[in-house]
Amino acid sequence: MAESIASSGYPLGFAVRKGAARAAVIGGAGRETFKAEARHFAAHHQKEAVVSEGTEGSAWRMVSDEGRHIKGDDLAPFPLGFYNAGLQADVAGRIVVLARARGIGLRQLDLHCVTGYSMTGSFYQGDGVGGAEPARLQVNVQSSADAAAIKTLINDAIAASPAFAGMREPITNTFALYVNGARRAVTSVPASTAPDAADPLKTYHAPPAPLAGSTTDLIVKTGIKREGDIAIAVPAAQPGQPIVRHVEGRCVVDVERAATLTRVCLQLPGMSEFALRSDESNVGAAPSGLALLSAGIVFCYMTQLARYIDYLKLDIHHMRLVQFSPFACDGRRGRVAPVDTHLFLHGNAPDETFEKLMRIAATTCFLHATLKAALPPQVIVALNSNNI
Repeated sequence: MAESIASSGYPLGFAVRKGAARAAVIGGAGRETFKAEARHFAAHHQKEAVVSEGTEGSAWRMVSDEGRHIKGDDLAPFPLGFYNAGLQADVAGRIVVLARARGIGLRQLDLHCVTGYSMTGSFYQGDGVGGAEPARLQVNVQSSADAAAIKTLINDAIAASPAFAGMREPITNTFALYVNGARRAVTSVPASTAPDAADPLKTYHAPPAPLAGSTTDLIVKTGIKREGDIAIAVPAAQPGQPIVRHVEGRCVVDVERAATLTRVCLQLPGMSEFALRSDESNVGAAPSGLALLSAGIVFCYMTQLARYIDYLKLDIHHMRLVQFSPFACDGRRGRVAPVDTHLFLHGNAPDETFEKLMRIAATTCFLHATLKAALPPQVIVALNSNNI
């Protein structure tokens, strides 16, 4: 299998399977479990995931990398960028769908979202703890509708979003561990009660390839960088001074097609901008926001695992994950059930070392911290350039 993002020659994102039907929970009411099957390449922080949008939905291959501030190669979007884009795409699609149902015309719709994260303690000493802040979301609408109708529309769309439910309501996620092909007991984090997941190493006998005619610009590096020089990230916070990181995303919505283009960038000097497309309609020409969000969670967890394995120089390799994310919406309120993560590792180390890795990654992962916390978003709505 390909061992780097560049070696396959493929785009950063593409469809690998056309679904029989789009999951109803995308943009509407329904219940479906998304599955992310991911693997870590040999090169630094490069990762690949195939995200399936439910049992009958399409599957999308996406890749992720980290910036050079944590020894990444900066070839693909960072995990927190996927999550930011997924949040905005999911709620944007619901705004469009609800507006149509209510007869509200939208001339223009765009969003701006800042997500924040923190780390206390020492990552490398094993006592690091990841944290998250409420998302700061601004929704800009151009419409002839009155302010009360638009404000209600935006609030209802956020309430119906499973993506924002993952921030609003605390979730206790579960884990399963497989070492050298055998499932091991899990004691230091909530254990999964699900049957064994299929190992991606056995599921995929060759790297996932694009479907014929697959769109090639679903995920791109824009070439834009923030000003300044890159500084290497410190691995430990000072007492009372957590390490804080923010991600900025700007989402432009094609109202007619219920499609989005979100540009994301980590707010640090020298960081690169990436653009991610979504399709929140029944057409399914691009991943849904929920698929982008699912990819972000699995990629973030893998980054923490890779950093710790590299730091300790452990003889542990062939990292794979299968993650199940159950999303639901009853038409009024979005929900996320516990995210179930199945970790596959090979190597030579005591059993307690493998479990320690799983626990530390769960504790330091910014997006698992997001799911565990109650973080109602801070929302500003602007109608025809005036805040309402």
